[in-house]
This record gives sequence, C-alpha cells and structure tokens, in this order.
Amino acid sequence: VQLVEFGGGLVQPGGSLRLSCDVSGFSFDDYDIAWFRQVPEKEREGIAVISSSDSTTEYADSVKGRFTISFDDTKTTVYLQLNSLKPEDTAVYYCAADYANLLRLAPTDYGLWGQGTQVTVSP
Repeated sequence: VQLVEFGGGLVQPGGSLRLSCDVSGFSFDDYDIAWFRQVPEKEREGIAVISSSDSTTEYADSVKGRFTISFDDTKTTVYLQLNSLKPEDTAVYYCAADYANLLRLAPTDYGLWGQGTQVTVSP
C-alpha cells in the first residue's frame, strides 16, 4: 500500500492550491487520513484529518478557516484545499493514514506515509 501526494508548487501570498493524496490502495474499513507539514529543523505538524466512516474532520488552529480536507465521491482521493496562503505555510506537505483513532494529529499515530510534496508561498 502506498500513498502518493500531488499538487504542490509555488504560489503567491493570498493564493490557493489543492493537494491530492491517492488512497486507492488503502483497504481498511475504518481509517483516518491526515495531512502533515514539515519545515527543516522543525517537528512535523499535523494540520488536518478526516474520518473514512463519516468524513468528520479536525484542524490545527494554524490552518482552521483557511484549509479544507475532504474525500472525493469514491473515497479514493483525499484533498487538502489551501486558501489564503501565507509565507509561513511554506513546507513539505505529507498525507498519512492509519486505523481510525479519534482524528488525532500526532505523527506517531500514523504508520503509512506518502513521499511529500513541496508547497512554497512567496511573492
């Protein structure tokens, strides 16, 4: 099973991007999919998570109101819509998956990770 992220790139402050995570190979019946981000020399930060069972979501305060996590209709892709981007949102963004666990946002709660995609917010 492999997670693959798409959609990173360079965007100006105030702009938008949509990241995608292919979860089609994930066969658990009930699982959480989360997005994390990391900048050099800092810990990986959990920013959004969604439940496969009912699509409930949780967000970190740093992105609440600006980012949105969602499934596509077939639940084979998880999206992260990034709006009102700021330079401090620059990071490598990762999706991660594991058995359902109360929508936690700690990296240690996830065993399956994608390779990451770079998002750079700069004029």
